[in-house]
Amino acid sequence: MEKTVDIFLFGKKYSVPESLTIMRAMEHAGYQLVRGCGCRNGFCGACATIYRIKGEHELHACLACQTKVEEGMYIATLPFFPLAKQVYDIEKIKPTDSVMMQLYPEIYACVGCNACTKSCTQGLNVMQYIAYAQRGDFAKCAEESFDCVMCGVCSSRCPAGISHPQVAMLARRINGRYVAPDCAHLNDRVAEVDSGAFNDLIEALMQKPLEELKELYNNRDIEK
Repeated sequence: MEKTVDIFLFGKKYSVPESLTIMRAMEHAGYQLVRGCGCRNGFCGACATIYRIKGEHELHACLACQTKVEEGMYIATLPFFPLAKQVYDIEKIKPTDSVMMQLYPEIYACVGCNACTKSCTQGLNVMQYIAYAQRGDFAKCAEESFDCVMCGVCSSRCPAGISHPQVAMLARRINGRYVAPDCAHLNDRVAEVDSGAFNDLIEALMQKPLEELKELYNNRDIEK
C-alpha cells in the first residue's frame, strides 16, 4: 500500500497518497475540477492555490498541478483574480515610453516590496520585469516574463494594485509586433497556411480517430 498523508481541502480532512499533486489529490478525494485548468482542457494558470502547513504560520501560494501534497497541508484553491485588463489595439499603439503610463499607470506606484516576486508560482523576478516596463524596455520585460502563466497570484499580494500579468502581456505583444526582428521563415509558413497549402492535410487529420492522432503526435519528427 502506498503511504498516505492527511491533508485538509477547504477545511475537510482527507487521506491521500503522498505521491499526488494537489490537483490529483483533489480528484482522488472526489472533487471535480470544472474550471478548465490547462491540463484539464482549459488554460494554464487556472489552478492557483494557497496553503499552510499545520503548525506553521507562513502562507504559501502555488499551482495545484505542480505541487505535491504534504502531511498536514491546509489547502484552498482560488477561483480567479480580478486583474485589470485595459482595451487597446496593438496595431494603433506605439512602442514608446509613455504607453505604460497611458494604459497601466499603477506600475509607477510600485513600492519595491518584492511581494510579487516572492509569491510567483513560476519563480519569476516579477518586480524586475515591472521595472523594465516602467522604463519602456519592452524586450527585457518580455524576456523576464516569458514563463508567466497568468495565474495572478503576484497581483493578489501587491499593495499598489498592479496587474502584473497584463502588464507583461502588453510588453510581450509590443515586443513581438514592433521590437523583435522579423522572422522570415515564420512569415513564409504563415503565407503557406493562408494559401491553403495544408487544407487537405488538416482535413485528413480531422478524420482520424483519437488514438491514431495520439500515436502520430508521440512519434512525430522534432526539429533539433
